[in-house]
Amino acid sequence: MDRQQCVAWSLVHVIATGILISLSPMAFAEEPGWPEPVEDNPKAGMFLVDQFEYRDNEGADTLRWDTQGWYGTGFNKLWVKFEGDDETSSSAGELELQALYSRMIAPFWDLQVGLRHDRVYGPGLDQDRSFAVLGVQGLAPYRFEVEPALFVSNDGDVSARLVATYDLLFSQRLILQPRFETNIAANNAPAFGVGSGLNDVQLGVRLRYEFRREFAPYVGVSWKRQYGNTADMTRAEGGDIDNLAVVAGVRFWF
Repeated sequence: MDRQQCVAWSLVHVIATGILISLSPMAFAEEPGWPEPVEDNPKAGMFLVDQFEYRDNEGADTLRWDTQGWYGTGFNKLWVKFEGDDETSSSAGELELQALYSRMIAPFWDLQVGLRHDRVYGPGLDQDRSFAVLGVQGLAPYRFEVEPALFVSNDGDVSARLVATYDLLFSQRLILQPRFETNIAANNAPAFGVGSGLNDVQLGVRLRYEFRREFAPYVGVSWKRQYGNTADMTRAEGGDIDNLAVVAGVRFWF
C-alpha cells in the first residue's frame, strides 16, 4: 500500500469514527452549564378592545364596545368575545358574549367552535338566548381580516354573520379602518327583532392615531340599515330601519 492509499484510508477511518461517535447516545447528552432547550410552542395571550366609542345617532345616543381576547399556543387557543350597545339616555341595550376554542387549520386561519349568549334588556324587556357557534377567523388575501360564523340557537334558529375589516396605513401611526358587517337569519325571532332573510348591513370607517401600538384614539362614521322581515318588524314598532352615526372612541390592547 503506497503513501496516498494510507492517507486515504486514514481519512476514511477518521470520518467513519466521527459519524459513529455523533450518532451515539453520548453525543446528545446534556453537558453541564448548557442552556435549557428553547420552547418552540409557547403559551401567550392578548386582549383587544377594538371599539370603545360614543355614538351620536340620529335617534338615542349609545355607548358601543367590541372586544376579544385569546390565550394559548400557535395551534390551540381559547377565545372570549364580548360586544354590546347601551343607550346613554335609558337603561336599554343589548349584549353578546362568546366563549370559543380555536384550532389553526392553515397559516393565519383559525377554526372556532363554542357558545354564544345574547341578552336584550330595557324597560319592560328582558330576553336571553344561547347559540352554538361554528366559524373561522383569519387574514384573507390583500390583508383583509374576516370573521364568518354560523350560529344555531337553543330554539333551533339558524343565522350567520360576516365581519370584514381592512387597515389602510397613511403613515406608521395614522390608520384608516373600513369595516363591513352583515347578518342573515333562516328563521324569524320576533322577541329579538330578527326576521328571516337578510337582517342588516353595517358599514363604518374609523380614522385612528396610534400614539403607541397599544393605544389609539379615533373618530369616524357608522351606517346601518335593516332589510326584509327585520325591517318590517322595526317599522311595525315605530322604529327607524337605518341610522347614521358619528363616532369617537379609543382602541387599545394589552
